[in-house]
Amino acid sequence: MKRRIVVLAAGVREIGGPVELFDLPEPAGPGPGEVVVDVEAAGVGNWDDIVRSGAWDVGLTPPTALGVELAGTVVAVGSNVRDFRPGDEVLGHPLPLRHQGCWAQRVVVDAALVVAKPPGVSWETAAAFPVPALTAEQALSEALRVAENETLLVHGAGGTTGGLAVQLAVLRGARVIATAGPASADRVVRAGAAEVVDHRDRSWPDRVREWAGGAGVDTALSAVPGGSADAVRAVREGGRLATITGDRRSAGWGVGFADVYVRPDSGQLTKLSALLGEGRLSLSVGLTMPLDEAAAALDRAVRGGNGGPVVLRTESTKEWPDT
Repeated sequence: MKRRIVVLAAGVREIGGPVELFDLPEPAGPGPGEVVVDVEAAGVGNWDDIVRSGAWDVGLTPPTALGVELAGTVVAVGSNVRDFRPGDEVLGHPLPLRHQGCWAQRVVVDAALVVAKPPGVSWETAAAFPVPALTAEQALSEALRVAENETLLVHGAGGTTGGLAVQLAVLRGARVIATAGPASADRVVRAGAAEVVDHRDRSWPDRVREWAGGAGVDTALSAVPGGSADAVRAVREGGRLATITGDRRSAGWGVGFADVYVRPDSGQLTKLSALLGEGRLSLSVGLTMPLDEAAAALDRAVRGGNGGPVVLRTESTKEWPDT
């Protein structure tokens, strides 16, 4: 008797609709340049709610599973794939999505957009890593071009992307000052920030300028929605400011401005994953939830305050006999 595989997924049946669970047939494929991945864990971020609302086109039309980052095991490879074979453990940010989102037990993705998962890194950490790590790297290396010995402000360093930005900037040889709340200040110091100021203090931009010798920092990264208007006050004239939250350009101080939107980049992700595997980057997952609680997981990710990123864990695919 032939078996058919039913894949459990979490997503939306229409743009703007609620997150629901539904069964999907086993994905067809893989195509020549694709791999089929059994998903062990998938990241959940506020960006997934942007996809749900229709404001971010990730390549699919509902009904569809959500999720744009994953970690799992390759179970099949396309005829043109040379870098992976069944059994390989991978992670990735595989946009545009080919067939379904990553909140599913099994997906087909572009083989060029996943990379090897470092041994010893948990599934949960690997799943939560791609989007914030790529965002931080692209902000620092491309938008801000942070150089050795430059001063950098990371506004919102208590969050996942901000915390990774601190670590990456320190690895680049920058001197980092960060804003964070009291609950995350110690963690930000451990990440390498030379000083942490409390973002609740309305005069914090003045403190940052004082730390930088009065003129202000060379560069700043704002990971706080609406935070660029404050962050720009801490940047020297002729300096550079980047936001990852879609803020509008902040006038003043003659500061260059960039609005960063993450994109897949397997070369960058390979290097970042190697740093994670070597322990030179770290990420602590705040909350792990099962796939059937995806709606609640998304709500928790949007509200924040989880002490780290939210991750969904899947279960093995179900097999049913055909009748």
